[in-house]
Amino acid sequence: MSFTVEPIDQNTRHLVRKLISTWLAEFIISCGRKLCPAELPGFVALNDREELCGLVTIEIIDDQCEIVTLDALDQWQGIGTILLDHATKAAAQAGCTRLWLITTNDNIDALRFYQRRGMNIADIHVKALEQSRKLKPVIPKVGMYEIPLRDEIVFERWL
Repeated sequence: MSFTVEPIDQNTRHLVRKLISTWLAEFIISCGRKLCPAELPGFVALNDREELCGLVTIEIIDDQCEIVTLDALDQWQGIGTILLDHATKAAAQAGCTRLWLITTNDNIDALRFYQRRGMNIADIHVKALEQSRKLKPVIPKVGMYEIPLRDEIVFERWL
């Protein structure tokens, strides 16, 4: 599969909104904060037909860059890796010293993905989803692979 990556802009923002509209809500919870990925900067991966095949959104605060979302709609094609690379370069260009993200304990594919790409587990927020559900009640109790959805796992890479 061939694809191109470009920054989210006025021509691609609608694709981001369309993808996010398929989620449980138009916001995510990260460390107790509501974030709206459709409003954040980032990058889209587009296939030959100019259809969205991947998305990464980021939030930069001071010298820290959080990867808020990373989605490869076609897995095992290198889309996630390329998007992670673009986010890393954007963070470095913005003067960030740390790139970080949160995933949940049920996301086995993400645990594998991030560790294989040089990111380290920096922290585990045990039972964090209990608090997140207060802000976003639609978060299910059971996640992927029928694993109880409880904890947030923080990954980081120092730049």
